[in-house]
Amino acid sequence: MYKFNSSGWEWKSSVQSKVELVALPLQSEPDSDIQELTERAHKITDDIDSNSITKTSSEQQLENLLSNLLKYGVFIASAVVLLGGILYLIRHGAEPAEYQFFRGTPSQFRSPTGVVEAVFSGSSRGIIQLGLLLLIATPIVRVIVSLLAFIRRRDLIYIFVNLFVLAALTYSLIGAYY
Repeated sequence: MYKFNSSGWEWKSSVQSKVELVALPLQSEPDSDIQELTERAHKITDDIDSNSITKTSSEQQLENLLSNLLKYGVFIASAVVLLGGILYLIRHGAEPAEYQFFRGTPSQFRSPTGVVEAVFSGSSRGIIQLGLLLLIATPIVRVIVSLLAFIRRRDLIYIFVNLFVLAALTYSLIGAYY
């Protein structure tokens, strides 16, 4: 039976027991699995750093060229679409929309030559379409540039892959007209 001692915060028992406490120091052994994995990871990173897994300068130049081509191509196409959109809103922004009748795309915007002619005639809608054509042409030019780079290197696998991608892109563009 336990009694609470009001003079302190002690619990006292009426039963006398002989308990001997033995304190044994625990040895902190490092976890061998974690240590082994850490050593392996350091070895792998050292091997990667010491081996020449880096790209050659021509590979780095090609990668930078293709990256800049895509980046600036999308930027230029977006800027042209934005310019065309602003001009369109300036000219036609106050006109009410007529949704009673469906009007398809005018014939001049159905071909690249018609779009270029519309741009030279000052059509803001033609400028928007030109921006969209530039956006479509950006990845196609990227495929052509990479194809030429792989032809120059005589890397047959990537030549065939690029030819396949270029054929698929060309087919999808030509298929839209027929």
